[in-house]
Amino acid sequence: MGRLAGFKYREVVRRLRAFGFVFDRSGAGSHEVWRNTSDGRKITLPHHSRDMAEGTLRAILREAQINIEDFLNA
Repeated sequence: MGRLAGFKYREVVRRLRAFGFVFDRSGAGSHEVWRNTSDGRKITLPHHSRDMAEGTLRAILREAQINIEDFLNA
């Protein structure tokens, strides 16, 4: 298990909001589109009840241009 394993949807959302992301709209299936208020970047976030897969969270952070260390300390 890596450092990004075991994060639930609600915890990821809490941390993304600290970086200026807000809910924009629903996406396909159980996904949501979130937008950064300062620069307009968009990310797609899966809304599942289980833990988010580590690779999925890494891809989301890469797309959002958020450093892993910054995310863990948020």
